[in-house]
Amino acid sequence: MPIIERITEMHGEMTAWRRDLHAHPEIAFEETRPAAFVAEKLRAFGIEVSEGMAKTGVVGTLVNDDGASGAPSIGLRADMDALPMPEHTDLPYASTVPGKMHACGHDGHTTMLLGAAQYLAETRNFKGRVQFIFQPAEEMAGGGRVMVEEGLFEQFPVDAVYGMHNWPNMPAGRMSIRAGLGMASAAAFEIVVQGLGSHAAAPHQGIDPILIGAHIVTALQSISSRVTNPIEGIVVSVTQFHGGDAINALPDSVTLKGTARSFAEDSETSVAALIQRIAEGTAAAHGATVKFEYQHLYPVLVNAEDQSLIAENVVRDVLGDDGLEPAYPRTMASEDFSFMLNARPGCFVRIGAAFEGRASAPLHNSKYEFNDDVLPIGASFWARLVEMEFPK
Repeated sequence: MPIIERITEMHGEMTAWRRDLHAHPEIAFEETRPAAFVAEKLRAFGIEVSEGMAKTGVVGTLVNDDGASGAPSIGLRADMDALPMPEHTDLPYASTVPGKMHACGHDGHTTMLLGAAQYLAETRNFKGRVQFIFQPAEEMAGGGRVMVEEGLFEQFPVDAVYGMHNWPNMPAGRMSIRAGLGMASAAAFEIVVQGLGSHAAAPHQGIDPILIGAHIVTALQSISSRVTNPIEGIVVSVTQFHGGDAINALPDSVTLKGTARSFAEDSETSVAALIQRIAEGTAAAHGATVKFEYQHLYPVLVNAEDQSLIAENVVRDVLGDDGLEPAYPRTMASEDFSFMLNARPGCFVRIGAAFEGRASAPLHNSKYEFNDDVLPIGASFWARLVEMEFPK
């Protein structure tokens, strides 16, 4: 069947929800307004609501089965948080909060799941239990990990869990699924190079941490090109370099920050050791010392074969064979839905969100704009996933 007619009728209402959420962005673990918005809508739909998991998370439970305690159960997850960055779109519903923006489309993700929740609560054309999981803090804060650690699937049991992300360089009206390994693990590191400050005119009287930091940045690139197996897919990126206040003085220290990403989960330990060895060795060669910190953030994301096939069949049902794009390529980006997939089998799907006839800004760009035309598509996917998995 095509996009669900009733959900198409809700398009205007869903667009209003999405734009309201967009205008009022809140970042990791501060999503009090969107959480309240979601909880209010779910209750209005007649769905049981639980609030407060991972501080601002919301879970809605909808059961349509006489034997409710033993009903098959499915989890549908959407993230709610925005990014700490300014918006430069000039849209009439642009962010009203300085320095915060929905630049990754989580407002759209939330809206699509709300639309499916309303439809399923109205029609109840399924036999089972649906857990609508509205997660906080996806953006580098691990809200998915916190929900799992706080007992998400013990309190709200599911047999499988699914997530979705918009993709602005994929045509709207298309979806893509990749079985198996899809996204990389991520870790963050910090290197503080301790040298000895001096006058810029007499660098020989000190130990220049800026020069040493520059050597470290360059040397770290040898990890993926010369030290580790390229097949493992390792990327080390220095993303911040801080040091110095005066134009005529070399500082005592500089701080480097960055990320390490890999498709091989067990390679992270060796990468951490390599980063530390290179940093300490380079610093020692110049008479400086290093303080090193390394933090694992996200595991690799792996889609289960069975759930990937289920998702593909749902896409074909909603969009036809032409609506299913080839499996999306592996990406070195990370996603904390991986914590949920480590706890339960499931699948993370991509939904195309490109605008027709005009350029679409990429994710995490200050001019990013969510394509509201895809709202009924995503909501229909969620609804048909439940109806096809749990036929009445």
